Amino acid sequence: MPEPTKKDEPNGQPEESVAPESSGAPPPPEISLEVSPPPDDAKPAATTSSPTPQPDDSVPVPAMGRKDSVWSLGEGQAPDELDKLVDNPPLSTLLIERPLSGAVTVGGDITFVAKVEAKDLLRKPTIKWFKGKWMDLASKTGKHLQLKETFDRLTKVHTFEMHIIKAKDNYAGNYRCEVNYKDKFDSCSFDLEVKEAETGSQNIDIRSAFKRSSERQEDAGELDFSGLLKHREHKQQDDTPEVDVWEILKNARPDQYEKIAFMYGITDLRGLLKRLKKMPKEEKKLEAFAKKLDPAYQVDKGGKIRLVVDLADPTIELKWYKNGQEIRPSPKYIFEHKGTQRIMVINNCSANDDAAYSVVAGDEKCSTELFVKELPVKIVKGIEPVKTTVNERIELECEVSEEGAQVKWLKNGVEVPTGVRSRYRVKCEGTKHFLVIDDASRDDTGTYSIMASGGTSEAHIQVDLKPLKVYQDLQDMTVLLGQPIKLHCEIYPGNVPGRWYRNGQLIQPSDRLNIIHRNKVHRLEIAASSLHDAGDYTFVPEGYSQSLSAKIHIIDPPRVLLDSLNFPDNTVTVVAGNKLRLEIPISGEPAPRVVWMKGERVILESGHRVHAETYSDHTSLTIEVTEREDTGNYKIVLQNEAGEATASVKIKVVDIPDPPEAPLVPVVGGDWCSMTWEPPKYDGGSPILGYYIERKKKQSSRWMRLNFDLIKETTFEPKKMIEGVPYEVRIFAVNAIGVSKPSEPSKAFTPLAVTSEPTMLVVDDVTDTTVTVKWRPPETIGAAGLDGYLVEYCVEGTNDWVISNKELTEKTRYTITGLSPGCKILVRVKAVNAAGASAPRTLQHAILVKEVVEPPKIRVPRHLKQTYTRKVGETVNLVVPFMGKPRPKVTWLKDGNPIEPSQVSIRNTDCDSIIFIRKAERSHSGKYDMTVQVENHVDTAILDIQIVDLPGPPQCVNIEDVWGGNVALVWTPPKDNGNAPITGYTIQKADKKTMEWFTCIEHYHRNCITITELVVGNEYFFRIFSENMCGLSETATQTKKSALIVKEGLQMKTQEYNDHDFKEAPKFTQPLINTFAVAGYNTTLNCSVRANPRPKVIWMKNKITIIDDPRYRMFSSQGVCTLEIRKPSPYDGGMYTCKAINELGEAQVDCKLEVKGGFTFYELMQRGVPLHLIDKYMTESKVVEQEK
Repeated sequence: MPEPTKKDEPNGQPEESVAPESSGAPPPPEISLEVSPPPDDAKPAATTSSPTPQPDDSVPVPAMGRKDSVWSLGEGQAPDELDKLVDNPPLSTLLIERPLSGAVTVGGDITFVAKVEAKDLLRKPTIKWFKGKWMDLASKTGKHLQLKETFDRLTKVHTFEMHIIKAKDNYAGNYRCEVNYKDKFDSCSFDLEVKEAETGSQNIDIRSAFKRSSERQEDAGELDFSGLLKHREHKQQDDTPEVDVWEILKNARPDQYEKIAFMYGITDLRGLLKRLKKMPKEEKKLEAFAKKLDPAYQVDKGGKIRLVVDLADPTIELKWYKNGQEIRPSPKYIFEHKGTQRIMVINNCSANDDAAYSVVAGDEKCSTELFVKELPVKIVKGIEPVKTTVNERIELECEVSEEGAQVKWLKNGVEVPTGVRSRYRVKCEGTKHFLVIDDASRDDTGTYSIMASGGTSEAHIQVDLKPLKVYQDLQDMTVLLGQPIKLHCEIYPGNVPGRWYRNGQLIQPSDRLNIIHRNKVHRLEIAASSLHDAGDYTFVPEGYSQSLSAKIHIIDPPRVLLDSLNFPDNTVTVVAGNKLRLEIPISGEPAPRVVWMKGERVILESGHRVHAETYSDHTSLTIEVTEREDTGNYKIVLQNEAGEATASVKIKVVDIPDPPEAPLVPVVGGDWCSMTWEPPKYDGGSPILGYYIERKKKQSSRWMRLNFDLIKETTFEPKKMIEGVPYEVRIFAVNAIGVSKPSEPSKAFTPLAVTSEPTMLVVDDVTDTTVTVKWRPPETIGAAGLDGYLVEYCVEGTNDWVISNKELTEKTRYTITGLSPGCKILVRVKAVNAAGASAPRTLQHAILVKEVVEPPKIRVPRHLKQTYTRKVGETVNLVVPFMGKPRPKVTWLKDGNPIEPSQVSIRNTDCDSIIFIRKAERSHSGKYDMTVQVENHVDTAILDIQIVDLPGPPQCVNIEDVWGGNVALVWTPPKDNGNAPITGYTIQKADKKTMEWFTCIEHYHRNCITITELVVGNEYFFRIFSENMCGLSETATQTKKSALIVKEGLQMKTQEYNDHDFKEAPKFTQPLINTFAVAGYNTTLNCSVRANPRPKVIWMKNKITIIDDPRYRMFSSQGVCTLEIRKPSPYDGGMYTCKAINELGEAQVDCKLEVKGGFTFYELMQRGVPLHLIDKYMTESKVVEQEK
């Protein structure tokens, strides 16, 4: 069929159809769906994010070639099936990829995928897979169903997959996927279709497939699912001829299915119907149209057309479409039925009816195109030529054959513009068309024509000028600002009006501006001139091209408008470091020349940091970064041809103040100090509001502010400082601008407090010329420590205190010498440290300087009133205090004989006597008589000293009897009991084979014993140790003979052999190492020794044996020797020796211990260190410090 012809259109392009509602607007966006609606029984495609339908082959070629062969927004409504495809589902809130419906053959595999974006999720979302409405597939996973979850860390996407493996028929149906995350929810439904294999219907015997099975039937149908029904007896199948039951069922009606199944022995009717429903149906396509529409139709504009189709089935439903939009009955569209004919009549056709039309009957569709032809418009009356002068009105008139026809006006072959701002106006009154030119000019001369579809008409227009004579022209003027302006001219003809222009702008009369026209004279009067009145003035006579011009020049003396700035005293204040831009309004015509000056220096416009700029109405001074030097008076000079003006502006630059000088700290207390400072030399141009104070420890870099409220004064007392820690302070000055830089830190100072007053001041001794006092250290010493004491005295009745000791004494006892006998004095003591002297401690009563005789009295310590026992080798150091005045005479006797100074050292003082034995021996035992004598007064005391040692072994050990597993032993006491009673014995036994000794019993008091539970067949030796308060004897006495334990009636001779001698002299395998210790922290000295028999280990300090000193602990385990020193002090430093001794020899090792970190005098007193040792320690410390 040939393609229908279309009407001729401009530029050779087909005109697109526009819906009536669009009103000339651009057509709506096209929807990518074909004109033909989908069939009713067509299944929707799988849901995707952007479905793309395939083109419909049923659309004719001309319809597919048109731009409007898609659904538009014109008349009518789209079919329901199209709505389903066009409407996209709402955007998912979680799912970015949804599972799609799919199909699979029986036994095949299929996978459904859902993806969730996790960029905005804090944890994994929850997903559930359902079949139908309620069946949760999470509990059905197995060999046919698997659920899988993965997460891509790069794309942040969760992927959820559902795998169906070896699909079955009953897997088909609707599935649903639900995703939850907190308050968000999303779901998606999809379908699964399970198809039979292509050869399934040919290979399956329908009668055997749909028979029910029994327990004894082995060849049941492979599709049988009725095994759970009641079993019946199997009957022998009749031999019937082979028939095609499928063909019979396909051609039969549904009400005949049961009869056919009974006829051919099919008992599973339900399975049969289910299989029959799934079988593809062969649809027979019937022709719906007996006669279709022609490919194209044509109709004149305003006419009527009938579109007729003939139906094969008159009962079928029919729908008409225009450009894809369904057409509803209306006065324009009339539908008629005549038998099998269906007619659509379109009345009063217009350009909007030029479109593609289609009709749908059932599943078939036919299409056509309608072309609307327009009649030509003819010109009934043409336009006439016109000749006129400028400024006249021109109106061209033309009459056409049709109302509302479209025409075009042209000038010299070019279309006349008829826009809003055009000089041409076009109007239409019925069939008449007008072109109007209100104010004609010479440019309007030309040939004008009008064009219609059926013809044209043209005419010539001539516009000429009027002749003009000028009797008096306008004159240039120079006027002072505020003075009147009068411009006048004379022209001929006199009745010609004109227009005044200033700088090309039309001048309208107003209260201050008057325009006068009297015959030939035209005048422009301005009562008071302003700067806006200056410019080029032009007078243009109406209708003439000739014009008169003059130039008005307005002058004004320069002025500086400082009053508008509202600066107090014309002073501008700015903060240093900020940018200052000072704009001064000025006036003057012409624009005056401006010069800025500071003193004699002119500020140029090309300056870098400071520069001036001048504009028409103001001048500006800019300082990019203000400094203190910018403060001063600035002069402004203005000059123009009308005069000169000057003004002065003061600029004040304010800044933060300079930092104060370093503060002074004249007074320092225990936790406070007093500080003073001077105000800063420069206050920044603003009064000082106050000060901030900061302090820090000297060794620290962190400053701490001490006040948050400003301090007005220049003194301050910082408090709450740590005593003994060096501090520094600094000052900040504050004004209205800000805080200054900090001052230099003060000199470092250390808060120190004086000690409390000494305690327990008492008189210790009085002679004819001396008074001895003693006291205890202060209770509170502080971080400054204690340097010493100052002793002062004064005669009773006076207040003249005399310092007795010129140098401080560190001792707590002092003797005042050089006193007059018989006088009474008062004594006071002060403790002195780096912070100064403490408050004095004064005796309550005066002391009479006169020696008093006091009978001697020995105060024997409680532990010396009984026998004083020490072991051999230990140190004996006994202090026996006594009283008596004057100093008593002390004598010692041992057992009535004088004491040998080489054996025992005696040292006497004013108040005690010390007996010292460096290494006690047994010969030192005895009774020591002490005699104290003052003149004729005598007092005595006896000390009993007993030096004990380890006892010797028993004298003789004999085996008295052997019977069974028992041995009777007898021994005699040791000859040497160690100068102490024997407290017991220790018996040991050893097998002759091994000679390993085992203790049988300890602390045994008798001299005979029976050893039992001996092993038959062994031969034993026995040895016995004696024991006293010092311990076991060093050696033991062994039986000379052995005791053989034999079974009664048997005797065995043993072979004699010589034992290996394992004895060895002491030898140190690991020596001592020189050690550094920290005062107050425990330290240990370690070494190891090897010896046999076990050696005796002795520790010595500075060659003096350490015995019974609670500060030392000694350990010896498996040959490892350890000495622990508890909380050592510098006094514990020195040379330490470890000595090992046994019967084969001895060995020793040395090391040096140095203790770092000392104690004060007070701490040593509290630890109970004797005064002479403290003196020695203090002297050594001073010597070491001097050497350093």
